[in-house]
Amino acid sequence: MTRPDAAIADRQLPPGVADGNATMPGLLRHRARTMPGQMALREKKRGIWQGTTWLGYFEKVRAFALFLQAQGFAEGDKLVIASDGTPEWFVADLAAQSLGGVTVGIYPTNPWPELQYITRHCKARIAVCGDQEQTDKVLTAMQREGGLPDMVRVLTVDWKGMRQYDDACLMSFDDAVAQGFEFARSADNAQFFEASVDGLKAGQDALIVYTSGTTGMPKGARISHRGIVSDAASLGGVQELAGKPLSVVCYLPLCHVAERLMSPVMQLVYGSVVYFAESIDTVTQNLREIGPSFFFGVPRIWEKLQYEILIKSRDARSSAQWTFKKALAIATPIAERTIANGGNPASTKDAFIAWLLRVTVFNNLLASIGLDRTWIAMTGGASISPSVILFFRALGVPIYQIYGMTESSGASHSQSKKMSRLGWCGPLLPGVVEQRVLPDGELQLRGRIVFNGYLYDEAATTAAFTDGWLSTGDVVELDEATGQVQIIDRKKAILITSGGKNITPSLIENTLKESIYISEAVLLGDGRNFISALIQIDLDTVGKWAQERGMAYTTYETLAKLDAVKQLIAQDVARVNERFSRVENIRKFVILKKQLDHDDGELTATMKVRRSVIEKKFADEINEIYGSGKDPAALPASGSAPQQKETA
Repeated sequence: MTRPDAAIADRQLPPGVADGNATMPGLLRHRARTMPGQMALREKKRGIWQGTTWLGYFEKVRAFALFLQAQGFAEGDKLVIASDGTPEWFVADLAAQSLGGVTVGIYPTNPWPELQYITRHCKARIAVCGDQEQTDKVLTAMQREGGLPDMVRVLTVDWKGMRQYDDACLMSFDDAVAQGFEFARSADNAQFFEASVDGLKAGQDALIVYTSGTTGMPKGARISHRGIVSDAASLGGVQELAGKPLSVVCYLPLCHVAERLMSPVMQLVYGSVVYFAESIDTVTQNLREIGPSFFFGVPRIWEKLQYEILIKSRDARSSAQWTFKKALAIATPIAERTIANGGNPASTKDAFIAWLLRVTVFNNLLASIGLDRTWIAMTGGASISPSVILFFRALGVPIYQIYGMTESSGASHSQSKKMSRLGWCGPLLPGVVEQRVLPDGELQLRGRIVFNGYLYDEAATTAAFTDGWLSTGDVVELDEATGQVQIIDRKKAILITSGGKNITPSLIENTLKESIYISEAVLLGDGRNFISALIQIDLDTVGKWAQERGMAYTTYETLAKLDAVKQLIAQDVARVNERFSRVENIRKFVILKKQLDHDDGELTATMKVRRSVIEKKFADEINEIYGSGKDPAALPASGSAPQQKETA
């Protein structure tokens, strides 16, 4: 297929953005007036990418807002959305905001009890569901354990399988929009909508994002128009988006602040085109069809893309394998020199060789995953191995790390072309946030991107601030000369061994996950006399490795039990141990018999490990490590790793 051209990002920010007075519905109206016929959204239907213009987008938002108003939805009311990313998600989001309401996203993977907790806690009156599965969860939540007392209407986008549903609160989303278009025929209703948008304040709540809840029930972080719009504007300025091609693929859950920032909000500020992936499983295929100019991926996505490229190269004929390995060996040191030289080639020779390798070797591989037209990429949400970033930089795709949290509207720091030191997150976003680092290393923030507090939780809001500064809970290293920060770990996650040694688990865990065979690692050792790890193998890569060697297995569990697999992981653990001091060495590990799962409570909806849950659920495995009383160095090789020798 012929790939569509990307939109060109605005050279100047829309009115009100720079001074922090813009609202998201106001920005949508501005674009509908100034670029009505230009494409805003694209969605694949029946195999064909179909588009919605900025004017069409605005008119749907107005129609749905008028429908909501007829349902009694008013300023301060909450609307929940339980759906994958779709144009209807965008429409419902901005329609609720247009009336002064607030949108609350719910992960499509959340079971009904979690959906019920969030929906009941925020007192949502309207729910928008993507399909039958999400609708069933809302209906179950309404019927069980106290129900949803504030809920008055449930709207479903995809009505497939629901023909026999007769609940009085149910309605098709399309029917609701159609009613709204009828309401919009009235001049009085149209004037009401305009007045409602005009009356919005940049400082009022626009969205509520419920935090991951790694240590308890999730809290609703109240984010303002000013906060997230200013965040997008500053981030785009750092990345020099103005005047450049800008097309984006929306594929991560929109209830996560990062996707919300990168897709709908960045679009409103810079005028990009947003494409909606058909599903998380079709992302690579959709990327190939679209060829986006900008791509944001959480670390796990980049790791998967790297693996896909490596597998393609390994499956190629022997001459192509040799060519790729040779090209990568040449390109990697060039990439290192480029990063050290502020993002510019260190010499004309480096520039020419990098271009030549990109054109002759890497372009086809990048095209196979849809990144051959990507001129800028970002990552965030968790730590990423520097080796992954260096790999893509060598191929010609620079990935810039951002750092932030839900409570800072998504991003507070960002790397850029000039500042992309491996393992660091760049300096503060200019003009929207300040920072200070406490004596214990904790980073604190304040500025217009900082949230308005936690919904209905004054105690938690008060605890989040110290003298007006937001406590991030992250321990960092600050480069005083450049202002760049490196995230060391969560303050609460740092392990203290029985010998009094402070261990940063994420650094070692991320080094373990540099292996294509390790999907997840949880370091143990707090209050104990040595460090150990629970390791989840990667089913795809380890499975392929086993098949190539004629090893039989049927499930993840049977694969994890193979002695050869334990030896494989032991080799990776040994390589990691060589990079750390003896006290930081992993002296024993256990391969988990099951994959960690959000549904089982072991991961948050954003795939972060719930350490407290892990230690309870895998108590037997932990006892296997620490309960015998034996010196782990004397244990069988299948569960132990060679240690680094003591050095003077």
